Amino acid sequence: MSEPTSKTFNISDSTINNLAGDNIYYNEAPQMQSNPTSEDAVKTILFLAANPQGMQPRFLEEEAREISEGLRRSQHRDRFVLKQCWAVRHRDMHRALLDYQPHIVHFAGQGSSEEGLFLEDDTGRSKPVSAEAIANLFQLFPNIECVVLNACYSAVQAKAIADYIPYVIGMQQAIGNKAAIEFAVAFYDALETGKTIEFAYKLGCVAIQMAGIPQHSIPVLIH
Repeated sequence: MSEPTSKTFNISDSTINNLAGDNIYYNEAPQMQSNPTSEDAVKTILFLAANPQGMQPRFLEEEAREISEGLRRSQHRDRFVLKQCWAVRHRDMHRALLDYQPHIVHFAGQGSSEEGLFLEDDTGRSKPVSAEAIANLFQLFPNIECVVLNACYSAVQAKAIADYIPYVIGMQQAIGNKAAIEFAVAFYDALETGKTIEFAYKLGCVAIQMAGIPQHSIPVLIH
């Protein structure tokens, strides 16, 4: 297997490349972010994506593009940095957390109430990671303020992570691609204008409802 190449995206980019299939997660020279000291401090959002082969495909590129576009057009875009990590394997998660020291972690992909979150193995196939393992990983990164698990049946993992992270959002049931994207777009639209996480969560649920999708009660915020 060849060594992964390094790619990075800033929120000022108007478009993103389709990186599906690349096992890549870091910059050549990662810029470490210190903990914020004021409301104006720059916050790093880490977008983790895994769409394993053989599973129902998710529209992860569209989700990432919409989040990036929302941040780009924000009047407060200088307060956020968006990092994207694709085809995430288990080791890629801790490497990305170490490299970027994010304040918000967004996982887009697949989940199961029994098996946990599905990452990718070295061949691109699914590799489940238990709720306990995910929670123990986040326990080591107390600088993280919020984790969004935009994956089906991820409420179980969200509850485990909430023992260590102040705000965690998970999905109580299976959630469709359109609903997941509507929630993510509205959630970050709110954050970028200075709204609280609680407000952003509520707006995300309302956005699903406004789009006429009967899944607005699926996201759950654990605080």
